[in-house]
Amino acid sequence: MLGAMTNIGFGIDIGGSGIKGARVDLDNGDFVGDRIKIATPRPATPEAVAKTVAEIVRLAEWDGPVGLTMPSVIKAQIARTAANIDESWIGTDVHELFARHLGDREITVLNDADAAGIAEVAFGDPRARQGSALFLTFGTGIGSALLIDGHLFPNTELGHLMIGDFEAEERASSAAKDRDELSFRKWAKRVNRVLAEYERLLNPGAFIVGGGISREHEKWVPLLEVEAPVFPAQLRNRAGIVGAAMAVAAHVTP
Repeated sequence: MLGAMTNIGFGIDIGGSGIKGARVDLDNGDFVGDRIKIATPRPATPEAVAKTVAEIVRLAEWDGPVGLTMPSVIKAQIARTAANIDESWIGTDVHELFARHLGDREITVLNDADAAGIAEVAFGDPRARQGSALFLTFGTGIGSALLIDGHLFPNTELGHLMIGDFEAEERASSAAKDRDELSFRKWAKRVNRVLAEYERLLNPGAFIVGGGISREHEKWVPLLEVEAPVFPAQLRNRAGIVGAAMAVAAHVTP
């Protein structure tokens, strides 16, 4: 069966706007076949999202282990927060939820930015493995993964740090850029203010920026003026799926 192929895993990335899944070659981080994407249900309740996840697995004809990422702090497989999904997720046993919908298979659920960070360490720019680096995903919100010599400090939620009167992601996510119809130059000023605050508090050796908008990094990264170098993630918006597949293959249980 497809799910039993050597060194092939399956990851699903649950986001505020879409739920995406794909087979992953665990030797190089590439997708095997096409990515499947379904719009995140509204409201994004646990049961509704779990049904969508099950549909992606069915469409993929996948019968092996499944790794999943969520925009949530995950501790002992309990969702502790809910960013850009329904608040009813808070306190949900995510392992039990997805096991009911996916059946008897190994399942791992972890924070989306953490998954993206470990994927970047494994298959991205080598600077992600050297010293301290802050990996940030710009999308519906701002996800964060703090990396020390390639090792993850899990469940940081720096997108919710208050910058002035606003949460960082409320002003500087790529969704905020679209919402406020900002040019890259105006949006970069907001991003710069956020990174400057992260730099003041954490003093990372480098920033790694990911998410879909990192495909256009040449339009905004050169406009940033923080002290630490800023460079684009190599896996971009593939990273969550890759990291999820890696996590379940390694039997990680946050």
